[in-house]
Formats: sequence, C-alpha cells, structure tokens
Amino acid sequence: MKTTNKLLSLSKEHNYFLIKTEGSDIRLYFLTEDIFRLRADFSGEFKEASYILTKTAWEDQLDHVLGEERERIAGIDVNIDEQENQYILSTSTMHITLQKDVFSLMITDVNGHKIHADLAGRNIQQDHLGRVYHYTELNNDNFYGFGESTGALNKRYHRISLSPKDAIGHNHSPQTTNLYKHIPFYVKVDGDTGYASGLFYHNTFESEFFMGCERSGYWKEYNYFKADGGDIDYFFINGPSLKEVIDRYTYLTGRPILTPKYSLGYIASTMYYAELDQDCDEGHFSFLEQGLDEGIPTSAFQLASGYTAAADRRRFVFTWNHKRFPDPKRFFETLNDKGCPAFPNTKPGILLDHPLYQDFAAVNGFIMDAEGKQPYVDNWWGGLGSFVDFTNPKAREIWKKHAKEQLIDHGALMLWNDNCEYEINDRMAQCDFDGIGGVAAHLKAVQPTVMAKAVQEVLSESRPSVRPFVLSRSGSAGIQRYAQTWAGDNKSRWEDIDYGFQCILGMGMSGAGNHGVDIGGFTREKPEQELLMRWAQAGIFYPRFCVNSASTDNTVTELWMYNDVTPQIRRALQIRLSLIPYIYTMFHKHSQTGEPVLRPLMFDFQSDPNTYGIADQAMFGDSILVAPIMKKGMTERHIYLPAGCNWYDWYTHERYAGGQWITIAVDEETIPMYLKEGGLVTWTRDIQNPMKDHTKVLHLSLAPQTSQHIYYDDDGLTNDYKQGRYYQLDINVEYDSVCEIAVTPEGDYPTAIEHFEWQVINVEKGAYWCSLDNEVIPQFMNRKQFEKAEFGWLYENSDSTVRIKYPNNYQPRLLKVSFEKFDLVGCGED
Repeated sequence: MKTTNKLLSLSKEHNYFLIKTEGSDIRLYFLTEDIFRLRADFSGEFKEASYILTKTAWEDQLDHVLGEERERIAGIDVNIDEQENQYILSTSTMHITLQKDVFSLMITDVNGHKIHADLAGRNIQQDHLGRVYHYTELNNDNFYGFGESTGALNKRYHRISLSPKDAIGHNHSPQTTNLYKHIPFYVKVDGDTGYASGLFYHNTFESEFFMGCERSGYWKEYNYFKADGGDIDYFFINGPSLKEVIDRYTYLTGRPILTPKYSLGYIASTMYYAELDQDCDEGHFSFLEQGLDEGIPTSAFQLASGYTAAADRRRFVFTWNHKRFPDPKRFFETLNDKGCPAFPNTKPGILLDHPLYQDFAAVNGFIMDAEGKQPYVDNWWGGLGSFVDFTNPKAREIWKKHAKEQLIDHGALMLWNDNCEYEINDRMAQCDFDGIGGVAAHLKAVQPTVMAKAVQEVLSESRPSVRPFVLSRSGSAGIQRYAQTWAGDNKSRWEDIDYGFQCILGMGMSGAGNHGVDIGGFTREKPEQELLMRWAQAGIFYPRFCVNSASTDNTVTELWMYNDVTPQIRRALQIRLSLIPYIYTMFHKHSQTGEPVLRPLMFDFQSDPNTYGIADQAMFGDSILVAPIMKKGMTERHIYLPAGCNWYDWYTHERYAGGQWITIAVDEETIPMYLKEGGLVTWTRDIQNPMKDHTKVLHLSLAPQTSQHIYYDDDGLTNDYKQGRYYQLDINVEYDSVCEIAVTPEGDYPTAIEHFEWQVINVEKGAYWCSLDNEVIPQFMNRKQFEKAEFGWLYENSDSTVRIKYPNNYQPRLLKVSFEKFDLVGCGED
C-alpha cells in the first residue's frame, strides 16, 4: 500500500505546486478562483492525455484531437502562507490548508466555514493491485449527481458503481445500481449551511463511490472514491450555489449541445416497426398518419436496428435490409418532408462475418487483444464480434465514411449510437489511444464519447449548415457536448416512473441534463392503461419525451393504445407542445451554462432545506414547479411549495404561500403545475410540428415580481444562430403599484411572431390602466370583442389575469400595468 500521509515539501513550479509525500508526488493546479485540480500520480509520470477536458492549463497529448473544443487557460496565482504545521493557499473565494504531518487537505471559504476535508491518515492511497482511493470526511452532507444510476436522488449512505453495462431490464429501485454512463462527478450540499461544492474525478477506470455506507470505530465518518487504476486526479469545484457548481463543471468538461426543435416534441420508437417482414417504411408512414388522426403528432422517429437485419435477424451496421426498406433515400426524404426526421440506430460491434469487418481490421481499427496482434473478439449481438476502436483515428474515418454513404447521404439528419457500453471482459485488450497506446480498462468508458464526437463531426462535415444531433446510450464525462442521452432499456413498471424521474434529475446534477427514460418502459409486458397515462403525463416534463418499446408480449407501446385514456394523453402532449417556446429557451440556457431543464427543487431553492429530500417534484425550467402523479391509484397528491415566494396554480391561478405542504385531489386529468412568483413562462397555440410550425402569437404568463427574463428563439435546425441569426427578448420587470415591463429585442433572426399576448396575474385586484410605450391601451369589457381585437387589454376575473395584446413592431417596448388603488365611488375607506 502506497500512502500520502507525510508532506515532505511544497514548491512552486511553472504553473502548479509540487507536493512531495512519502508515497507519491502530487501536483496542484489553480485554474480559476473557484476550480483547482489535485493529481496524485503514483507512477510519477504525469502524462496528460484527456478526451474529456475542454479547459486545461497544461499541454495535453490529445490537444490536436479536440482542436477548437479545447481552450488553454493561464490559471491563476494564489497566495501562500507557510506556518509551522501547515501551508495555506488562498484564492479570492477559498483557503486550501495542507497539513504537513499527517498530510491532508482542507478547504474553507473566506469566512472560515469548512467546505471539504480529507480523512487525515487515509486521504490518498494506492494498493498492491494498482487501485486508487481518496477518503474524505462525512458531515451532515447530501450528495447528488454521480451520472446515471438507479436509486434515490440523494446518494447519502449509498454505494454507487460506475461500471457501464448493457443493463437491459434494469431495476429502478431504492438501491443504486450501475447503468450505462461513467460520470464520476457529484455535488455536495451541506445540510447545515446549504453550501454547495463539487468533486469531479478525472479517471475513466471502473470506479465506485462509498458515500457514508461504511463505518469504522477507528475513523471519523467518511466517504471514499475507489478506481481500478489510474490516478487520484480530481477537480474541486466551489459554489456556493448549485448553479455555480454546474456552470463551472460544464465550463471544465464542455457545454451541452443546443438540441434542434424537432427533438422537443413526441419522439416515437419501437423495435417492432423495423422488424416487419417487409415494407417497414410504409409501417412507419402509417404510424405517423395514425398519430395525426389521434391528435398525437410525432416530431421525430428513432429507427430501430431492424433496418440492418440479415435474413437470420443478426445486425450488420451500415447495411440495409431492402425487403424491409426498399428505398432508404425515399424513406428519409418522406419523413423529413413531414417534419418528422428519423435517426437510424448504429452499433459499434462488428460481427466476424460482417461484410465490412476487413475494412476495420486492415487498419487495426478494432480494439486489439492483450498482445496487440489481432482484433479482440467477444460476445456481441447475434454472435462473436469485434469492437470498433474510436480512439484510433483511422477507425473513426472509416466509421464516418460508411455513416455518410449509407445513412447521411440517404437523408438522415441525426444518428443514434446504441449498445456502445464496450462491455469488454479482457481489461488488458489494447486500444490505439490516438497513437499513445492504452488498455481497455482505461479507455472503454471514453469510447462512446469519442464515437459521439466522430458522429457529430461527420454530420457537420456532410451538412455544415445543419445542426448535428446525436443520441447516445453510453458516455463518459463530457458526453453532454456531443449528444442527448437516455437511460436505456427500462421496464414497464410503476417503480420505473418514480426512479426514472430521479435518474433524470441526477443526470441534470451531473452536467448532462439533456436526458430521458423510455416512457411506458422498453421491456417486459405492455404497460397497463393507468401506468401509460401517468407516465406520459410525467414524461411531458422530461428533456427527452420518447416512447420506445420491445415488449415481451408481442405488443407495441403507442400513446393511443388505450382508447379510454387517449384524451388524457393527448391533452398532456398538447401541454408540452404549447410550452415549446419556454422549453427551447431553457435548452438554450442549458447549452450556455449547463443549467438543467428539469432539476431538483433544491437547485432553485437551496436556502430551503425542506427541498433537499424531495425527489418526486421538480422545477421545469426556472418558473414552473411540477409534481407528476407517479403512483398507482392516487386520489390525492401532497405537494411541497418551497419557501421564499408565492405560488400560483398553472390552470386556475389560485395563490399559495411558499414554505408549506398542500394536498390536492387527483383525477385522470391531473397534471400538477405551479407558476413561481416572479416567474415568466412563454407559450403558444401555434405549434403541432416543432420542425415546421412557428410561433405567431407568443403568450407570456407572468406572476409579477421585480425580475429579469429571457425569451430565446432561432430556426431550430441550422447553425445560423452562431452567426447572430437568433431572436432574443430581454425582459426586465419592475414591480410596484405599477408593473413596468421593458422588452428589448436582440438578434438578426426574422421571427414569425406577429403578436404578443401577456397574462399578468394579480389575485388581489384588476388593472386600473395599461399603457404601451406610454400610450394608453384601450380596455375591453367584452371578451368576444377582445378576442377579435389586435390591440387592447381585458381583466379575466375567472383566473385573476390581466390580458394584454399588441402587435410586434420589432422594436423595444415598455409595457405598464397599473395596480394603483382607485376609489371608484369616492367615499374613501371604511
């Protein structure tokens, strides 16, 4: 066992501090005032070769691979105070104390509050098998993130395994189990102070976290991280807010993609339609038509791998079964014309008798055996196969060539990377590692991330103006900058709604919030009627709203499969479609800061400790609280409304004080939504097809408080927004007896918005007057006349709302709504 219990010396090198201990040298880099890196390399080599980091303060052997994705930063200087028993290194926001004997690291904020502390005497270790450990003190802490896993949202007292597998039929249960991703990052929230911080372990070996689930009478309560190899190489990310931690983590590992608009509606998929004996293309077209007949439009279609099936049903990626799909080009063009593009399934395993096997073998494009002499062979779907090595640039180019010729040139706008967990039994199998050379144990976790990068590249190279979109089942830290993800092959069970919801929240707290689970479940028997209804009603708040199935009872999960609940599901989908202006704005913010679209209540209400343990409610964006019905047979729902503001029922505008539990009655129509005081939600009635339809009348629902908001839009399909072709409204609200709303447009995108209609809520009184740019707006007392008018205002007593409409003149506007006291009778107060 190698230990780091004695600090022998500390010296300042070129851009880092070198800490010498009895067991390992340690390097300490300060990237920003709030991010530092500590790396203990027991080999002493300190080689830098990362596919994950987009910000570095050092030369990296893969700089040329990441290219413009990576930025070299200078790092910062810090103050050093050497004392008899310790060193104190200080930034403007935190102090890092290094105890000399016994060596350990402690972090405090500028007020002296302890944020983090290693477990002295046991902080960083390496055992005789090369496994590395990092022990930290456990206090009254709550833990969130860890990438994708089952189990409770708060991982205190949980053991989390990061060992991606093809986890079909996984159990969403209170216990945490591994799924498909490898993201060794978590956020800690101090239960006493609410202070948030993050730890990201830059290690791609299979790993485990033990978050207070071990106890020993010889040590303080502790957590620890363990990895099968590599270094203890972590980035500490300071808060104190959760928003700052997620922002800084995605600054370090890459900002999420901005998803195209067609991905925001109902994404349909099933293995069944691609497994018909013939004319599967017509089956897909018929599905779309039936959806329109049912009032449930489809926005995109995931094309299952049956299109690549040979006569014996084995999958041969980049081939076509022409009996099932006679004309692939016609198939894609037809769907694109309907505003419902398809993204075809691809898999990185190549069967030994695949016609393209030798293309990859000729350039050593497969992961090689432990001796590096021949392709590694292991179990694959349908037989034995080899795995494309995406760390080999030649293999990437071959993959891109076939993806272009067989899929993109036929009309595919996006691709679906499936079964890419690289479940390789021989951990010593060899990978190219872009010429560096490495083993599968180290690199299998990043293979799907580099695969997603390659697919994003070929989509962009083939259609430079079109926004690339990739869906990936697996990935490492950094996958968010290439792909949308989902939690794989779940079951059709009630438990999977609840814990699937928590899984999405956990991914959002891991910097990869563009995530979802298969609505209705992927495997097992068909979902029962109530289960499908409730899952769809919850799923409208998922970042990815998708129904995908491979049921074991020869059925297909379709949103209209049960006549009795189709109206309720139709209504739920219409809520989502109406909110696309709001959702797309939130996705744009997600792409800029990492802020998840669907996030735990505590993300926005960190000062309210009552939110720390709530995982069956969430904030949908920054303004809407949602509390889906996720239990069978519920007749009432208990809902917590966080402290710090009032809340308004989305449908009735009934007002509730924050900081309390309420109980509401539940029926089949119930989809609880609450508008936050100070919140703004943009919505429309104009969108049924997100790819083809545009907002002409933008509704803006405001629960007024002094606040700032942004509405964002662009064409939703191209990269033109990067050149300034977007439409943004900067909205500043000043609330007093007169509510002043300043709206400033920005950007060069020719918006389709012709009219604005505001809904300004005030449950205490109606408006006295309204003005636009200091000109009085005419008041209507007759609702029908107001509906016909292009300009005017009306007070709706039924939901306590001032409705104001006016045409878009594409200029800055100042809207005022007076709630001043007016003594109509002139008799004064009683």
